[in-house]
Amino acid sequence: MFVTQEAKQSALPSPCIGVCRLDDGGQVCTGCRRTLGEIAGWSAFSADQKKQVWERLLALPMPVQAKTCPRCGNGFTCGAGGEAGGCWCADLPRQLSPSEAASDCLCPACLQKQLRAGV
Repeated sequence: MFVTQEAKQSALPSPCIGVCRLDDGGQVCTGCRRTLGEIAGWSAFSADQKKQVWERLLALPMPVQAKTCPRCGNGFTCGAGGEAGGCWCADLPRQLSPSEAASDCLCPACLQKQLRAGV
């Protein structure tokens, strides 16, 4: 079966992450960061329109979050502190297994300890 490029692009997944809450202005979802217009129109959007939404979302800076390390319980900031302006973890080597990468973020001390251990 031959699948056209247009058909592949129209299958772009929704950016929805299932954390649907509007910002204080009531115009942007704080989960996926789409506007109300983008959310309402997604199912009718062309492949090009969906691609434009994804490109806009991927160009946004990562939101800064206060997190708790699942390993040691210490609090830390996720999404800031990196040399390029992003998360501090982007400056570290990517050596985690898929199962570890799928879990929540570790604090800087625990992640560096894990990288040194070569796990």
